[in-house]
Amino acid sequence: MNPNFDPQGGSSFGTPAGAGTVIDVPGKTPEQLQSLRQLTLAVYILYGISWLIGISAIVGIVINYLKREDAAGSIYESHFTWQIRTFWWSLAWCVVGVLTLVFMIGFVVLFVTAIWSIYRLVKGFLYWNDRRPMPV
Repeated sequence: MNPNFDPQGGSSFGTPAGAGTVIDVPGKTPEQLQSLRQLTLAVYILYGISWLIGISAIVGIVINYLKREDAAGSIYESHFTWQIRTFWWSLAWCVVGVLTLVFMIGFVVLFVTAIWSIYRLVKGFLYWNDRRPMPV
């Protein structure tokens, strides 16, 4: 591990998170880590776009499961777990919301689910931007 790396986001020299900080991951080349970083961002974007085009969330979850093994052992593994959980919990609560629309509580459930999933996307993106693992 890089002796100047601070897991809280910066280096011991006081540089901001992501400002040239190199994260050593056993068995992963810098190119593989960069590829995982880009892929993680792409999935966050797909989940964000799903608010307009729902099918993009399906593409995102498929990518998460297909590339999850490649992310093992890197900080992006936690992002993949975060994204997968966000997808499934959002879907589950949307189903509950739709089923309870008859009782008028469904609108509240759907609203809270929307706020929660937006929060998760934004938090995930901010951690991604700072090159920090997600607290999963």
